Formats: sequence, C-alpha cells, structure tokens
Amino acid sequence: MCTEKMEADRDRAGMPVARRSFAALASAGALIAALPARAMAGKPVKGRDVTITTDDGICDTYFVAPAEGKHPGVLVWPDIRGLRPAFRQMADRLAGEGYAVLTVNPFYRWQKSPVVDAANDWGNPAVREKLFGYLKQLTRPIVETDAKAHLAFLDAQAEVDTARGLGTTGYCMGGPMVIYTAALKPDRVGAAASFHGGGVGTGKPDSPHLLIPGTKAGYLFAIAEDDDKETPNEKVLLKSVLEPRSQWHEVEVYPAQHGWCPPDGRVYNEAAAEKAWARMLELFKAELA
Repeated sequence: MCTEKMEADRDRAGMPVARRSFAALASAGALIAALPARAMAGKPVKGRDVTITTDDGICDTYFVAPAEGKHPGVLVWPDIRGLRPAFRQMADRLAGEGYAVLTVNPFYRWQKSPVVDAANDWGNPAVREKLFGYLKQLTRPIVETDAKAHLAFLDAQAEVDTARGLGTTGYCMGGPMVIYTAALKPDRVGAAASFHGGGVGTGKPDSPHLLIPGTKAGYLFAIAEDDDKETPNEKVLLKSVLEPRSQWHEVEVYPAQHGWCPPDGRVYNEAAAEKAWARMLELFKAELA
C-alpha cells in the first residue's frame, strides 16, 4: 500500500535516481534506454504529450497508440512517483500490444510532471511529505472529476475504437482509482487492473471494493507479498465481491515487494512484473474484445 515504507522504492541500483542517473543519464531518452529492453518490443507506435482540461484545471498527460488503426483505449493511473520516463515506456509497450494508452499526472492541481526528478528526489523527506500530502487530497470525488475528463478524451481520439470497452490500470495509489473509474462509467469501462494497489479492500463502509458489484468490468488484483502480510483480509474481501460475477477476474498474491512492477523501482522484480503484465493482457483480451 502507499505508505512511508515506499521510502525504499527508488531505482534498481538501490539509490535515488538523483544520485546516480540524472548526472550520467541527462535526458529522458537515456533514462528509458536504461530500462528493460523487452519493453520496447511490439507494433510501431506514435506518442505525444497532451493537456486535458478538467473541471479543476489543466492536466498534463502522455498519449500513445499504434501508428495505424483503431484500438481499445486504456487509462493508466501511475504510482505516487507519478508520470515519468518509466511510465511512458510502459505506455509505449502497452500501445505496442494494440491499445491506445493515456497515462496521466494525478498531481496536476499542484505540480506538473515529473514530480520526482533530480531537483525533487524521492529520497528527500520533504519531497515524500509533499507527495503524500497530495495523495491525501485525491478523494473519490476528485478522482471521478479527473476520470470523467480522461475517459472523454480517450473516446474523442481517432485512434480509439469506441465500439470496444475501455480499460484502466493503476499502480499503488492507483488501485482504488481503477475501481472508481469503472464505477463512474460502468457502460464504458470493461477492464480494470490494480498492481500492488493500496486500500482497494478495507473494512470501512466506503471501501472501494464495495463498488465492484455495481460495475461491469473484469478485474485483476495483483497483490504484493508484503502488503498481504499487513492486510491479509484484503484478498478475501476482493474475492467475496468478484466470485459471484461472470466477468473475468483474478486476485493473486505475488512473491514480490510493494512497488515491484515499474521498471525504475528498487524492488522491481522482472519475473513477477512480466507475469502481472501477461495477466493484464489476458484480462484485456477477455473483456475488451
């Protein structure tokens, strides 16, 4: 879950990116080149930076899709370190699989991306305090305001096949956001995937998992081993609302630490990340056909 333990979630070398990468890897392109090469395979894609007007302001985002044709749209909610080179690369890879992908800066109300870089190192306690302060303000109504604008953007793009359902993925704090997104537009959102999502199933009356029966999406919940140890009942709650439904669903605890999916994280686990990626593609294949 998104807690202060994420202080340890830095780059794969085990040190803040600011200390080793931004001096030696001076551009976003160089940073991407340092990430796993397999993520660059797939169909030719075209990406562009775009801004989206929401009811609360202007959100900076990255949109990428296959160079030809129309494809299902996917909205990506990043983890607390936000829209950055690793998530751009992940978006490019997903586009290469045949999807039109929008990755957003969830903190646009307060700061443009990147929210973590050489000048705003995640290893700095003040930076972490600032970002967790942003996170506390991302309530369900705020997320719905953004999701409404982002989904509308996707449906307005020539690259998006509006005859097919939309997907959404979320990492860490993005876990609840995928459920909120699916609940906001149940007739459009057909698939939702949460990777080491925080707080997706709690015992509280406003727990995100309680919204699932009112949605029509298939779901993937890939849970980190250490998160499961802290909140072992979360998977039980998720299964209780998913198993009675006919849509594709999967809840699995992975032998990996919180934050294992983004390839720029200290705890990145390639084998587990590849498995989670493959399961996401199975979800999309089943529910976005």
